[in-house]
Amino acid sequence: MLPLPTNPYQLFKLDAFGAGVTAFMLGVVLVYFQPYFGVPIHILRLLAALPIFYFLYSFYCFWRKPKNWRPLLKGIAFANLAYCLLTLGLMIFLSENFTALGFLYFIGEIIIIVVLSWHELRVCKTIG
Repeated sequence: MLPLPTNPYQLFKLDAFGAGVTAFMLGVVLVYFQPYFGVPIHILRLLAALPIFYFLYSFYCFWRKPKNWRPLLKGIAFANLAYCLLTLGLMIFLSENFTALGFLYFIGEIIIIVVLSWHELRVCKTIG
């Protein structure tokens, strides 16, 4: 596994990049290949909207480099975890629509986001 940065501003940059990739995947790629994933398009668009806001938030924090970064990093970490819970809830609620590839994609996304969020919270606790 690649080492994650411990610099909070680099974590904001990584978070922004990940949110941008997620928004693109959900709003463009998965919509285009929707039959292979089975997720209704309106759900994909809903899920794509949140990472756009997360991208803007994290990029702004990276760009501004606030001195009091801890509550901001905790904020995006908890927002990411809330997104994972929403995604998991939708996977359960709409399970009859999801294909195996759809489940695989979203489980992979949740794992990546949880690992990043856990690391962000750990950095908030240990750095500085």
